[in-house]
Amino acid sequence: MESAKRPGWDQVLVDIVDYVRAYRVDSALAYETARNCLIDTLGCGLEALEYPACTKLLGPVVQGTIVPHGAKVPGTQFQLDPVQAAFNIGAMIRWLDFNDTWLAAEWGHPSDNLGGILAVADWRSRSAVANGKPPLTMRDVLTGMIKAHDIQGCIALENSFNKVGLDHVVLVKVATTAVVSQLLGLSREESLNALSLAWVDGQSLRTYRHAPNTGSRKSWAAGDATARGVRLALMARTGEMGYPSVLTAKGWGFYDVLFNGKPFRFQRPYGSYVMENVLFKISYPAEFHAQTAVEAAMTIHAALKKAGKSAEDIRRITIRTHEACLRIIDKKGPLANPADRDHCIQYMVAVPLLYGHLTAADYEDDVALDPRIDALREKIVCAEDPRFTRDYHDPGKRSIPNGLTVELVSGEVLEEVVVEYPIGHARRRSEGIPLLEAKFRNNLARRFPPKQQHAILDVSLDQTRLEGMPVHEYVDLYVI
Repeated sequence: MESAKRPGWDQVLVDIVDYVRAYRVDSALAYETARNCLIDTLGCGLEALEYPACTKLLGPVVQGTIVPHGAKVPGTQFQLDPVQAAFNIGAMIRWLDFNDTWLAAEWGHPSDNLGGILAVADWRSRSAVANGKPPLTMRDVLTGMIKAHDIQGCIALENSFNKVGLDHVVLVKVATTAVVSQLLGLSREESLNALSLAWVDGQSLRTYRHAPNTGSRKSWAAGDATARGVRLALMARTGEMGYPSVLTAKGWGFYDVLFNGKPFRFQRPYGSYVMENVLFKISYPAEFHAQTAVEAAMTIHAALKKAGKSAEDIRRITIRTHEACLRIIDKKGPLANPADRDHCIQYMVAVPLLYGHLTAADYEDDVALDPRIDALREKIVCAEDPRFTRDYHDPGKRSIPNGLTVELVSGEVLEEVVVEYPIGHARRRSEGIPLLEAKFRNNLARRFPPKQQHAILDVSLDQTRLEGMPVHEYVDLYVI
């Protein structure tokens, strides 16, 4: 007979909560990267507002509802409760698969947590000002982002949720819950309760990310997860109890039920490493394992054009790649929707070879109807290079390598084009940041008149000014 004595808290939960509550971020690089992450992430959300499939999911649960002192949704006129605002912002951010990425044993997009962080910080700031109290500042938001990135990223380093069929958004829910608990002013015990609720909660399957079921849920799953993190933290604030051995409970805990009985492993303590080394998607809205393949395809397109040839002169393409790419985005057969196409490396290579570009619009049905795309997809094969896989996991490299070899119908074989580090990689920051800022400017122009664009840019590109700005005043800059 098992004892009913309440156990102590699982150490994994204690480590996360104590990190969020006590760790002082003193890395200027982390804050600078977080600012770039903020503007890039919000810009991705603004671009997503051009797609009705995204906007139909936005707004309050009950049409017309306005929440006094509620959180505002950038690029819209919505003012919502923090849970629904977190979903709205999170869904916008993730919709086009264009925000930052972290690749390790588990994959994911740590900036997905901004949905919950920004919604709660904005709501708390507006409520504080209404009650004559000081608001939170954007430095609080950046700090929350740095810590959410590290929680999600450090767990992902050694622990593969995809290999047990779970989606990476479990880590969004966990990281959001932990950071939002601090923003809400929860006690240490309440924060532990909230975090345990996130782990004991139902976790998403990866069904919607893989053939033959790939679908649009993958575009709002992170919004759902970050919103759930806010909801659970708010529940804990009411005094709702937690579950101390949620991970380790024999037979009933997360490890035994969902992780093949294996405890989590950790490579490094929490700090600011993940934000400092996060991968930005700058040039292409493509699943990150294909970013370097797309860059290589663009190089080949230019070379073919210079030689007076085109994609129609191609007989075969071999992609030398890494294991994660094969497992996630190596696909044959019909592709049912945009979500299916942006998780198919053959599609993401074929389009730039044909057109010399890859944009979010290139995943839509009208482009996919071009018969040349599927014809070229059939000529593309992938093969793992064990060295590429090793370098992918190497903490000193974290490369995402792809090499493309093209054989022409004439029998000529072009020299392989290899790209090991995408332009959004930390090793290419000096090259990437000006392009990231240009991407942000373009996304602002999609939604706002010039005067409003300049007002946002003036603050967003000034580290000191941004950090000192009240959250609600910054968010108001994005209201239409």
